[in-house]
Amino acid sequence: MSKVDLVSVIVTTYNWSSALAMVLQSLQDQNDRNFEIVIADDGSDDETRDLIAGFAKECPIPVKHFWQEDKGFRVARARNGALSLCSGDLVIFIDGDCCVMPDFVTRHRKAVTEGCFVTGKRVFLKRNFTQMLMRKQPSFHKWPRFALFTLGLTGQCNRPFQFMPLPQSGKSLWKHENCWKKAQTCNLAVLRTDIDRVAGFDESYEGHGLEDSDFVLRLLRSGLKRKNLEYSSPVLHLFHDRKIAQRHAGADDNRIHFSNLENDTVRFLPGRSMFLAPEAAE
Repeated sequence: MSKVDLVSVIVTTYNWSSALAMVLQSLQDQNDRNFEIVIADDGSDDETRDLIAGFAKECPIPVKHFWQEDKGFRVARARNGALSLCSGDLVIFIDGDCCVMPDFVTRHRKAVTEGCFVTGKRVFLKRNFTQMLMRKQPSFHKWPRFALFTLGLTGQCNRPFQFMPLPQSGKSLWKHENCWKKAQTCNLAVLRTDIDRVAGFDESYEGHGLEDSDFVLRLLRSGLKRKNLEYSSPVLHLFHDRKIAQRHAGADDNRIHFSNLENDTVRFLPGRSMFLAPEAAE
């Protein structure tokens, strides 16, 4: 185990303020209070910026906001900017459409193991249920786990057993210890020293889809193992069908870039980018 004092939760967002409001509320309702919220904003408009500013004034948890100009999908750069504002020993990455249950930070803190990063699951909420949540704004993230489990049984979400605190075997914890696949930054926890070792995210990835895979692969090549959490700390992914095709610039080049990285015989390939200083935000 590695002792962790302050935790930084990085929330990636872009122009969906109603979803972000629900995510931020779920973070404010955490049982563990020794953490900070750091928002990685890939160019959202004033509505999102005003929401964050208002939330920060009322929230007892420290809130920091990195914003950059909207020049297409540049999430790698936004996350590096957020990292430049982080003070935590452990960084947990989630997305701005993924709510968390009250013990989310607690469970990630308990899961910390030296020489490892931790991946958790994502539960997808269905369209009609999400629409109801957006309309009525209940604090559903605080519902008992059995109530959330029932949602899955009634077809309102997938993976219902992720809500049940079932014992997890050692084999299950480490079954993906050397695998980058399906490890995503919607539910990923990494010690800050390990992030610094690989220099964060590679900002040459522009366009949706591979910047987080690249990051995870470089963590593995740096000598870390992947610890896989089941039945413990899933994020609750709000349904959306918003098109992001207009932000896919560079996606083909990214696939070529990642293919070269994946097949590279070099065990550890450091990132190309250094963390932005706060004043570097556009």
